[in-house]
Amino acid sequence: MTLEKFGSYGVVTAMITPFKEDFSLDEKKYREFIQFQIKNGCHLLAMGTTGECATLSHDEHKKAIDITIDEANKSEKDPFVLAGTGSNSTKEAIELSQYAEKAGADALLIVVPYYNKPVQHSLFDHYSAIADAVSLPIILYNVPSRTGRNLEPETIVRLARVKENIAGIKCASGDIDQITKIIKNTSEDFVVLSGDDSLTYHLMALGGRGVVSVASNIIPKQMVEFVNIMGDGNWEKARKMQLKLYDLFKVLFIETNPGPVKMAAEIMDIMDGRMRLPLTLPTKDNQKKIKAVLKELDLV
Repeated sequence: MTLEKFGSYGVVTAMITPFKEDFSLDEKKYREFIQFQIKNGCHLLAMGTTGECATLSHDEHKKAIDITIDEANKSEKDPFVLAGTGSNSTKEAIELSQYAEKAGADALLIVVPYYNKPVQHSLFDHYSAIADAVSLPIILYNVPSRTGRNLEPETIVRLARVKENIAGIKCASGDIDQITKIIKNTSEDFVVLSGDDSLTYHLMALGGRGVVSVASNIIPKQMVEFVNIMGDGNWEKARKMQLKLYDLFKVLFIETNPGPVKMAAEIMDIMDGRMRLPLTLPTKDNQKKIKAVLKELDLV
């Protein structure tokens, strides 16, 4: 199963979620932010890790997906909408995935079940059960630093071969060797996306198709330009852009995501940086470091 609407390559913004002073979802600001992303050429991920999905209720999670699809449908650009519907419970992941499919999402992002640390054959069964329960394309999401379990290349390749609607993977392992094995052993239709902004250059040089980006929350136009340059094969220009943006990519992970990018968004007057506990904004010292990088890039 291909992701035709995604295109040959692109940027999917792992969107941050705005909250009001009472920490309820700020629907008005969220809609404005989605349009900001669409205007600058980004595709949309609703309720990824960066969207603080772990601190939202299921009803809020579904509402955020609904809002994203509604705003996407209003746009002539018709962006690709990816819905984060993973869970450490297979039953919950299926329920969220079926909801997103009925709501009109284009594809699903399914994170490796966190905390449970299932072994590889259990992960195969988990993803197979979700794939059998929906008809939408599924993008696997491997982020072992947050889940406690690596989805091994052999398991990824096996899933891609036996489940038609498992269409790609977001790689956030930080392991280029593992990414190389995945690209080498899957079909050209299998969409391999970077889950680390700083490794997008490396992944696309190997044949990857773009990035699910944190940085594009605050620099969407620049990230789209960066990926398009690589898609066009202008590697020297892309190399210079990689080096220019590298400090920003790194400082956005100076503390646990999405704290730094929310702080940056507040400094840039994109949205308030409020976060729900147990997540908090970076320390004062780290806020200064974030602001210094933003100034260096003339973003403030």
